Amino acid sequence: MIFGSQNDFGLFTGINRELLSDVIEQEILFYKMSLEQTTANIYGEGMEKVFWSPIKYNCLIQRSDQRSTVDELGVDIVRDIKFNLLRQDLLDTSVEPEIGDIIMWSENYYEGDNITENQLFLGKDNAYSLTNYGSNFGASVSLILECHLTRSSKVAIVKDRI
Repeated sequence: MIFGSQNDFGLFTGINRELLSDVIEQEILFYKMSLEQTTANIYGEGMEKVFWSPIKYNCLIQRSDQRSTVDELGVDIVRDIKFNLLRQDLLDTSVEPEIGDIIMWSENYYEGDNITENQLFLGKDNAYSLTNYGSNFGASVSLILECHLTRSSKVAIVKDRI
């Protein structure tokens, strides 16, 4: 195998990290839900969720237009958004995103609805190979979190005032 080694992947990841942090410069705070500290009701729902301290990530953000909806409670703002994160950044911080995790961006909170991980370096998955290359070739490049705008009162994350 000529291309696709861990050295090639390291170069690729380094260039993407530099692009995200120095050129694109879109930052988010990622709040991972603590399942151990969140208590569930008799239906298995966590009414008061507990989150770990936030982790800052650089990412590429794809946002949709805001829409207004009206129901018996009044007007509500709806927005869908996708956060594209480097998989290696998540591995370096030992974070495995799950549906229900919260992302704060631009003073708004977004709740995770779906996770897509299908971008592979040179199309190779180091966890699955019919040829015996081992784990030295290929890797997951990115992870896309599809989220929706949620109310800050629903999230109940309180920012400290300085």
